[in-house]
Amino acid sequence: MNYFHVHLKVADLPKSIAFYNALFNREATVVKSDFAKWQLDNPQVNFAISAVEDRKPGLAHLGLQAENGTVLKQLYQQMKQAEGDIKEEGDTVCCYAKSEKSWIEDPEGISWEVFHTYGEATFYGSGENAKKAPESMDNWQDHQKANSCCGPQ
Repeated sequence: MNYFHVHLKVADLPKSIAFYNALFNREATVVKSDFAKWQLDNPQVNFAISAVEDRKPGLAHLGLQAENGTVLKQLYQQMKQAEGDIKEEGDTVCCYAKSEKSWIEDPEGISWEVFHTYGEATFYGSGENAKKAPESMDNWQDHQKANSCCGPQ
């Protein structure tokens, strides 16, 4: 099953988690000190939020989550047909998940990722987009200064 992916940056993570738990009528499937995700089956959406870093709250990026490597290759071909600059990230850790992914921007500058998640991680991210997750929500402002995961640099 493929999922449409939406990732928002939020100013108050605990308040936003409570809001989306109520809106979706279910608890988040992943909750960390700086991130939460709801993997919804109806509608099929991978909806994620994370603490604001170096920009205003709002849309972080959109994406298409493939159910397997074969579908990821198909999505990558579609990305190539969109005729934008593709950033191939390959295997990476981002948003507490092990994934293979690539990025492209639409004509308005909105970042899109195509990815296949194949495992969980105990940390937010690695590689060139790495950032260390804060120990608690109390020091999320220090976290703002760290590099961002989940977006082309």
